[in-house]
Amino acid sequence: MAKKNYKKADEVQIKGNKIFSPIRKKWLTLTPEEQVRQQYLIILIDEYGYSPDQIDEEVNVTGRGSGKARADFLIWRTAKDKADEKAPFIVIECKSDNVTIKPADYSQGENYARIADAPFFVTHNTRETKFWRVKKEKMPGYIEEIENIPHADASDKEVTELLSKLRVFKEKEFADLLHKCHNVIRNREKKDPAAAFDEIAKILFVKVWVERELSKKRKRKNLFSVDFLEEQLGDNPLDSLFSETKKAYSTDKIFEDDERINLKPATGIEIVRLLEKYNLSDTNEDVKGVAFERFLGRTFRGEIGQFFTPRSIVEFMVHMVNPKEGEIACDPASGSGGFLIRVFEIVREQILADADREYSEFKAKISKDKKLSKEKLAAQLLEKFNAIQETLDQRNEGSRMWELSNRCIYGTDANDRMARTSKMNMIMHGDGHGGVHHHDGFLNVNGIFEGRFDIILTNPPFGANVEPSDKITEEEITVSPSSSKRYTEEYGALYTESQGRVKAALNKPIASLFSLPKSAKAKIKTEILFVERCLDLLKPGGRMGVVLPEGIYNNPSLTYVREFTEDRAYLKAVVSLPQETFVSSGASVKCSLLFLQKYSAEEKLKFDETYETAKAEIDAKYADEIEAETERLEVAIAKAKEEKDADGRKALQKELREYLKLMDDTKTTESRQLLKQRFDYPIFMYEAEKVGITATGDEDQNELYPQPETLKKAEKSCLEWYREFIANPKAFGEAGGTV
Repeated sequence: MAKKNYKKADEVQIKGNKIFSPIRKKWLTLTPEEQVRQQYLIILIDEYGYSPDQIDEEVNVTGRGSGKARADFLIWRTAKDKADEKAPFIVIECKSDNVTIKPADYSQGENYARIADAPFFVTHNTRETKFWRVKKEKMPGYIEEIENIPHADASDKEVTELLSKLRVFKEKEFADLLHKCHNVIRNREKKDPAAAFDEIAKILFVKVWVERELSKKRKRKNLFSVDFLEEQLGDNPLDSLFSETKKAYSTDKIFEDDERINLKPATGIEIVRLLEKYNLSDTNEDVKGVAFERFLGRTFRGEIGQFFTPRSIVEFMVHMVNPKEGEIACDPASGSGGFLIRVFEIVREQILADADREYSEFKAKISKDKKLSKEKLAAQLLEKFNAIQETLDQRNEGSRMWELSNRCIYGTDANDRMARTSKMNMIMHGDGHGGVHHHDGFLNVNGIFEGRFDIILTNPPFGANVEPSDKITEEEITVSPSSSKRYTEEYGALYTESQGRVKAALNKPIASLFSLPKSAKAKIKTEILFVERCLDLLKPGGRMGVVLPEGIYNNPSLTYVREFTEDRAYLKAVVSLPQETFVSSGASVKCSLLFLQKYSAEEKLKFDETYETAKAEIDAKYADEIEAETERLEVAIAKAKEEKDADGRKALQKELREYLKLMDDTKTTESRQLLKQRFDYPIFMYEAEKVGITATGDEDQNELYPQPETLKKAEKSCLEWYREFIANPKAFGEAGGTV
């Protein structure tokens, strides 16, 4: 069949429950797997330039007599090589869209390529395509990912270059490159670090958008390069592309309408040149994010009053709270968006895995029906497959992926640069950025208000104070009529009540919204208010993970904060981190991770009843003693008054006050002790020594969660110990589970 009939990937010929194979020149039963295969064939023909007479399909690569080892496609360097039965050039292994490509699939492709003596192999479905080279001098199982496979017209030199181009996107290397770009802007344009970062962010944003657009159009060179830039029209093509990128995300207000790239053209071109080594549309999303966060940490190290949570800590905390599909997560001090991104990724993985399971179970079930013809079986499989795909399409309002992206991820940051960065970081990772806002984390905004979240994950800013002069302004709480209507319809009375509370506090100190401040006229540590804010944001039964300085846990003056927390939530776990954990991010304070679960309504009622009973018993215990002593002192005070002994009377009054305070403190202490005996539950405690990062920011051993190579001294990771503890706390002894 002529190549000209296949110009687009969607020009696969389908009639009813049949799909045409131009290689085998016959109509095949239409299955999801066959559809993936034929669509990729069109890409090989259209994008890579291979002709059908260079390709064979469903080929037995082990010789006669075996029907199991069949490659989806073999591609030869030339049609003559194929006719002469020479060794093929490329082996292609295709998988259904609802199958997550696993290492075993890479091994299968490698095995076929070794048998066929091919230098390249590809693993593909429409979610991901990976390209590999075969290292024939190495043992089977040693595979290396490369950037791409050759196009049909590639020269021998280009083929050799591709074989050498390992696709190793090193996080540190890219972070170093971003830092180099940052220095170029600072040196050439004389901008401060924050302003220079803003320009880097704009160009990165343009790069991601341009390369995604080029990739969609199946361009052979889908790279935002200096050559591409020079092909654009206009005096300032970089700024023009920035305007187009802003339009693509206009509803998100990531950049102001009048904002431009504020660089000399030559500086902009130099930044594009430095970055063109990496294709950000192809590069693994998580790797991009890690590199971006490394760069952020190095750039800002406290310069904007906050630091970034190391990825190893983020990973551990997210797995500790264990997010599930349908749960709503929030970070009220979102920074670069690390927690929100990882929640999004983990739940997305769950959704795809569930789709895999659903399709596989359906396929296994109907395949047992001997009455179904091959055609009817395929038709039912395709119908089920397409129905599942609809639930995964992020563009379909109400789909599982749409719900995850638009209704389950929320964050806010008081720093406009960080809020913007968080949005951009999430866009690079897939989505979920629509729920992120530039706003004071202590105030209700849009979908962020009390009693709404299943999960809170945060690393709040430490050391700063909320001052009495920090007041709620009209600008901070004003919501447009359209937004108010939308959120009222979406969240109902919870939203209107939350807005009412904030409006009632207009022009009052922010601290007046909270219970923990001892006085509205006194300043209070930011992290203390965040403890209360996070508890307020949680639904009954919601889970929380928070990074806090260790003073919160052991400072006697902060006992009231600990008791406030214990009165509202179960303490599930405390994990102490090494002193150097945050040093590379610009902070030296020693921290621990606190994990809580807010009481359900029933649990809160039980707690309150237990506490009231305990207080009543302790009150009764000391009632006679207090009454007698109070009576004795009051009589003595009255006598001193009669005798006009002013000094004696004042001394006795002071003694009475001190006695009553002593007894109040004694009763409170004993009441809480009795409460803890009667409302007792185990708490997981862990002292970590290695958490994946050194004081200089380099990678280190990590005992927090399972690693490819575990610590020699640790038979299990902290996460594994915790899961065992949750399943059977009694196995950890009476003390409550210190590991």
